Amino acid sequence: MDETEPLRVVLADDSALFRKGIASLLASQEGIEVVGEAGDGLEALEKARELMPDVILMDINMPRCNGLEATRRIKEEMPYVKVVMLTVSDDEQDLFEAIKAGAQGYLLKNLEPEDLFQMLQGISRGEAPVSPAMATKILHEFARQSQTSPPAASGPRITEREREVLGHVMQGATNKEIAASLHISESTVKNHLRNIMEKLHVQNRLQAVLRALGTEAIQGIPPPTSPMS
Repeated sequence: MDETEPLRVVLADDSALFRKGIASLLASQEGIEVVGEAGDGLEALEKARELMPDVILMDINMPRCNGLEATRRIKEEMPYVKVVMLTVSDDEQDLFEAIKAGAQGYLLKNLEPEDLFQMLQGISRGEAPVSPAMATKILHEFARQSQTSPPAASGPRITEREREVLGHVMQGATNKEIAASLHISESTVKNHLRNIMEKLHVQNRLQAVLRALGTEAIQGIPPPTSPMS
């Protein structure tokens, strides 16, 4: 996306009141434009086809077609569209199903407006917004598998630095936070992430997390004690 153009957003939620509230909040922000709204998953797919947005903020529990199925269909047809779940569901099964469906982020509706603005800005930089509570669930699953799963016989060759980057991604860290923690540039972080995604054969950084949980790529990544703010 051209950085001089606004981030074009579609809101998909079965609550018209919630959609209007989010649309009003986003209207106050430079660089973000709400171009459409959808009341269910099928309408979200139709709006994606019609409006070709950059980002869809997608609820999970909607009539006719839920947000998970809508995300799968949208990503199959329009892989470039970034889908971020915005939901009340803190169920880890929904989290991992959303990642598998191709979602670039997973946010809970109790987040502060400023956090939503910052996370949307990060999307255009390739970051994956994840609410702290959901990042914690990823870490718990990571820790559980690290303790109970034997190393895979074979897997992608992940360098030590890539392991460090992936560990921070598991915490929901932004590129800027990863760069500051590892004392490298943001462009270097982006290059590491491209390498990781290519090696793990995934399309985005959240899928890299999910893939890493099931491969020996996670071996040697020390689980952090808490997600980064």
